[in-house]
Amino acid sequence: MVRQLTPAAETRAEILVVNSRFIGTLAPAFSVEEARAFIARIKAEFAGATHNVPAFVIGHGASVTAHCHDDGEPAGTAGRPALAVLQGSGLGDAVVVVTRYFGGTKLGTGGLVRAYGDAVRAVLAVTPRAEKLTTQVVMVSVPYSSFERVRLLVASFQGLMLDESFGADVTLTARFRLEQTTAFQEALRELSHGMLEAVVVETNPDTLAPVG
Repeated sequence: MVRQLTPAAETRAEILVVNSRFIGTLAPAFSVEEARAFIARIKAEFAGATHNVPAFVIGHGASVTAHCHDDGEPAGTAGRPALAVLQGSGLGDAVVVVTRYFGGTKLGTGGLVRAYGDAVRAVLAVTPRAEKLTTQVVMVSVPYSSFERVRLLVASFQGLMLDESFGADVTLTARFRLEQTTAFQEALRELSHGMLEAVVVETNPDTLAPVG
């Protein structure tokens, strides 16, 4: 299965090109609406800038929505090069805004293309990556005598323990990658001779797991 990489967090980097400041701000976005909200927020933050050039790629692989805009720069000199670099990064579900403060010297068509591309490259260079996964949260109530063995079983299937609630029994809540949930449930039934069963309480297709 192809890894679906996305930015792990909002990141910012700045470059200076012939006295013009180019500030790239990059973030994860899982829908067009989320990307547009991010763009609006950055434009509001840099309301005094000469240009705020957006580009985004929503989705992965064959199912991708891409968009860019020149925001007043000459056609094809800002949005397209920013989008091209973003697409070339291998990231999906990503949005970037390159903010420009004009430094008094025109850069020309080629200079603008390079500057906007380089601004995106600069922020990509400092952006942590994450892998987008589908995960499931399960809950199971276990007797105290089985508590430690079930905890070890969760760990053996790369589960993340989210909560432990101690009452008459111990209620465990854990999160697994989708492909591990069924295997964990089968192992749990085997461990408890069919007495224990984990209930799936949530499925999240947009879980981000940091990539080293």
